Amino acid sequence: MEREISLPYQEFENDSFLNDADQSLVKDARKATADSYSPYSGFKVAAAGRLKDGTVLTGTNQENASYPVGICAERTLLSTVGALFPNAPIDTIVITYHNPEGHSDHPVAPCGICRQSLVEYENRTDASIRLILTGYTGKVIVIEKASALLPFSFSASDMA
Repeated sequence: MEREISLPYQEFENDSFLNDADQSLVKDARKATADSYSPYSGFKVAAAGRLKDGTVLTGTNQENASYPVGICAERTLLSTVGALFPNAPIDTIVITYHNPEGHSDHPVAPCGICRQSLVEYENRTDASIRLILTGYTGKVIVIEKASALLPFSFSASDMA
């Protein structure tokens, strides 16, 4: 039997089409790219997360000469939230990047490890995480729940 999976999302020409709270979160994420530690790739990634209570936190990619010891911005953010606000539901995460040696004009999506980590956090808090994907300029993609990016995710129920 053949089946199909679809990914519903919204696409906007730029961030001006977002509501004020989301535009503010995009600005926080773009500003945070300056804090990226990316001396090897030069690819500065940041994630800004708004918790359900309105608290905003950021995370950036942290590279290491002992590749692949680095950590992505999304997992840095999830670790920060988990350490400072254990089990706090995250409402929205903006993921953005700045590539000083190239273009930063289109959305990028989380890597596979980050997708699994986002799904795990959704499962842990029993709350969907809305994702806003953007560059420094250009189109913006909004996905209502992170788990939509990893339809066949691995979970604790698989180990039971």
